[in-house]
Amino acid sequence: MRPVPRWALLSSGCAPVLLVGGWTIAALLEGPAYDPATQTISVLAAYGAAGFWVMTGAFIALGVCHLLTAWGLRAAAPAGRLALGGGGVAALVVTLVPAPSSGGSLRHGAVAAVGFTLLAVWPVLAADRGGAAPWGLRPVPSTVATALMGGAAGWFLIEMHHQGAAGVAERLVTCLQALWPFLVVVSCLRHPGSGGPAPERDTDA
Repeated sequence: MRPVPRWALLSSGCAPVLLVGGWTIAALLEGPAYDPATQTISVLAAYGAAGFWVMTGAFIALGVCHLLTAWGLRAAAPAGRLALGGGGVAALVVTLVPAPSSGGSLRHGAVAAVGFTLLAVWPVLAADRGGAAPWGLRPVPSTVATALMGGAAGWFLIEMHHQGAAGVAERLVTCLQALWPFLVVVSCLRHPGSGGPAPERDTDA
């Protein structure tokens, strides 16, 4: 198993912190007019929003974090690393096509959908089926992660269609997608032979 650099722990760990911190600060700047339960994160990054630069900066930081993590996660299968990096690129591109302050945007929605899809499928694409992989890259946990992200994304689409709790659903799926790379990196660093703590040997034999 090729080692994963320890700086990947920083890039993957910063992703969920920056994302949540970004939408929290942007929502506070927006004030009571913004409803985080029913309104999406993209509303905070729309032109004219009080927290426009905060949320836009969070998206840019998230994209850079995903790109760095994909680069450093050498233990993962190439297809998964490519999908994770593609999700990072989508986070960067979405800042170039922000949602309008009112109504929808086909271009913004298309870029966001591509990003959601890539970040949902990367765990199963990154899985190592060799039998000695770190926990986060084994087929079963990877498949469960992809299923959870896909289910949360489906819930988000339903809430968007019915104008329900879209904000809650979007925050759930984005949190899952931002947190999973960190868990994978931790599992790789703790895996024997990857620079993590090695299991104790029985010296009494």
